[in-house]
Amino acid sequence: MVPAGSRRKLISIITPCYNEADNVEDCCAAVRNLFAGELAAYDYEHIFCDNASTDATPEILRKLATADKHVKVILNSRNFGPFRSDFNGLMSARGDAVLVFLAADLQDPPEVIPEMVRRWEAGIEVVYGIRANREEGLIMRATRRLYYRLVRRFAEIDIPPDAGEFQLVDRRIADELRKVEDYYPYIRGLIANCGFRREGVAYTWKARRRGVSKNRIYHLFDQGLNGLISFTNVPMRLCLLAGVTISLLSTAAAVLSAVVNLLYFRRLAPPGIPTLIVAVFFFGGVQLFFLGVLGEYLAAIHSQVRRRPLVIERERMNFDEAPPGQSKAAP
Repeated sequence: MVPAGSRRKLISIITPCYNEADNVEDCCAAVRNLFAGELAAYDYEHIFCDNASTDATPEILRKLATADKHVKVILNSRNFGPFRSDFNGLMSARGDAVLVFLAADLQDPPEVIPEMVRRWEAGIEVVYGIRANREEGLIMRATRRLYYRLVRRFAEIDIPPDAGEFQLVDRRIADELRKVEDYYPYIRGLIANCGFRREGVAYTWKARRRGVSKNRIYHLFDQGLNGLISFTNVPMRLCLLAGVTISLLSTAAAVLSAVVNLLYFRRLAPPGIPTLIVAVFFFGGVQLFFLGVLGEYLAAIHSQVRRRPLVIERERMNFDEAPPGQSKAAP
C-alpha cells in the first residue's frame, strides 16, 4: 500500500484502559499481528492510557512496553474516565494517521483497521466505524440507536449515527484536535466539527469476551448528557417549548378544576384551593426541570472555565519526550 522507497508511514493507535488485566495482552498482540501482516508496510505506535487501574494492568503494561518499543504507556494518577484519558493520549500521538480509540476488550474489532487505512490512503481524512450490528440485548441496542439519532438531529454539526470513537483520522485532524481545550471532550463530535472528507466502514460491535465493562448506567448517562449539550442548545429550547405547553395545559386544568368545584362539588374544598394546588405543583415541577437542564450547561461551563488539567500523569514509558512540565519517566 506504500510505494517502494518511500518513508514508512506511522500509524498511532490509542487504547484507554482501566482494570483490563484480562484483555491488554490480547489487544497488544492483535495490533502487533496486524502490523506484522496486512499492515507490514507501516510503522506503528500503540499508546495505552491507564486510568490508575487497581488490578495487574499497570504491571502487564510495563512488561509489554519493556519487550516492545512500539508499545507506549501513560499511567494516570487517578481514574479520569475513558474519554479524557483517550484525548490525552491523542495529544501525544505522532502518527501520520491516528486510530482514536481502540477498546482494550476488542469490541471494536482490529481487523477493520486495514480497510480504514486503505481508505485513508485513498484520500479520506476521517474514516469512522459504523456499528451496523451489535452483540448486545435488544433494549440497549434500541436505546443506543435512539440516542445516536437524537444527537445527530439536535447537533449543529453532522455527527454520523452509530459511530463511536473508533475512527482513523489524518494527521491534519489530529493537529486541529490538539488546539482544543475541553475539560470533557466529546471526541466524536470534535472530529465531526473538523469537517474534511469522511467515509464510514460498517462492522459488528462484538460482545465482551473477558472481564466486565467498567461503564455503568451512571457513566453511560453522564457521557450521553455530555454528548447532548456539547454541540447544541436544543435541550434548553425544548425546555422553553415544554414550559409553554405545560403552562397552557395547567391553565386549562386549573380552569376546569375551578368550574367543577364551584358548580358540582362545592363541599370538597374551599373555593380557590384546588386551583392553588394545581398552580403550586405545576410551577414547582417546571422550575425544577428547567433548573436541572440549565444546571447541566452551567456545570459544563464551570468545569471548563476553571481550566483544570485534562488528566494528571504519574508516569510515561517509551515516549521520546515528556509532557510539558513533567520529567521523563524511565521505563
